[in-house]
Amino acid sequence: MRDLKDTVAWVTGAGTGIGAAGAARLAKAGCRVILSGRRAEPLKEVADGIIRQGGRASVEILDVSNRGNVADVAARIAAEHGTVDILVNNAGTNVPKRHWNEVTQDDWEAVINIDLNGAFYCTQAVLPAMRAQGDGLIINISSWAGVWVSYIPGPAYTAAKHAMNAMTESLNLEECVNGIRACAICPGDVSTPIMDKRPVPMSAEDRARMVQPEDLGEAILFVAAMSAHVCINELIISPTWNSSYLRYHQTVAPK
Repeated sequence: MRDLKDTVAWVTGAGTGIGAAGAARLAKAGCRVILSGRRAEPLKEVADGIIRQGGRASVEILDVSNRGNVADVAARIAAEHGTVDILVNNAGTNVPKRHWNEVTQDDWEAVINIDLNGAFYCTQAVLPAMRAQGDGLIINISSWAGVWVSYIPGPAYTAAKHAMNAMTESLNLEECVNGIRACAICPGDVSTPIMDKRPVPMSAEDRARMVQPEDLGEAILFVAAMSAHVCINELIISPTWNSSYLRYHQTVAPK
């Protein structure tokens, strides 16, 4: 495992959920963390919490779907920190009306632009500096929906996450010669604000059985702290009380 002290980590979607938990865990391990997202207030709360714990954090407001905004933020990070050693592409969204009989073109584009294009824009922005230093790690927060097709996530989210997994592996294929590695972390149900956008609300009991943001924070740290000669291509994480498996017990398994 490598020492992360003074490495620079840029985390998108860092105001809540997985991004906030991952940023806090990386900061505790010694990273200088840049928190990005569209809303200033939650980002400031996360940064203040990190600083109170003795970590180092700064905020860069960012809409990952705006490639000009991404380029500007990446330039400011480079000017202040010199490089980005770890990029965590966590910004993501879904829409309530997500299935083929109801999804609109605008909602489709909103999901693809944030979940897939945003990760591409941020990755493209950090690659030159990573190549120059011969080292870099990109962690893409994908999904169970990026590995298997199921009904609940809807076609836009499923397509975006499948594409994110393919993009991740293409990075390993092309950039391994430059010391750059990428990992797609693919969680099942995680109790984050994106669950609020499900067509059918989840109960508090069901949310408590899900993977928690802090669990993903530990997974992000695990991948980040791995020695630079090791690439964890894909990491699949699911709740023990797995909703996909429960359907088997409800319909197929003997009573």
